[in-house]
Amino acid sequence: MHEIVTAALVREGRVLLVHRNPDRRAYPDVWDLPGGHIETGETELVALAREMHEELGVRIATGSAIPLCRLDAGRGEESVHLSAWLVGEWEGTPANAAPDEHDEIRWFRPEELPPVAHELIGTAIVKANLNALTVRAVES
Repeated sequence: MHEIVTAALVREGRVLLVHRNPDRRAYPDVWDLPGGHIETGETELVALAREMHEELGVRIATGSAIPLCRLDAGRGEESVHLSAWLVGEWEGTPANAAPDEHDEIRWFRPEELPPVAHELIGTAIVKANLNALTVRAVES
């Protein structure tokens, strides 16, 4: 089973999504939260911080991460355990630092959310009170 972490960076009641390249093997050509595999020896939050730096060029404050949802998907060797987190604090300006993985990043209000790779994550984002999340982004 693959273990995956993803983050919903939240700013002004909007969430940042990445659009997965059409040539990706898993979940091509869909919007999703940025994230990736937990490497051996990493905790979820350490992996989350590493992935946000690799994919968006930001340094998240792991203490600001709030669990959003968890899900299991797929079967056999293709199965994944995914944990999604709301993140309200980071340093830097989010940018597409992984153009081989995503062809676009964009901020969305929950009511404007496009279909995402995992429906449960989309539902959890819509149900979360993003405006109540304390956000302290230090953009550079």
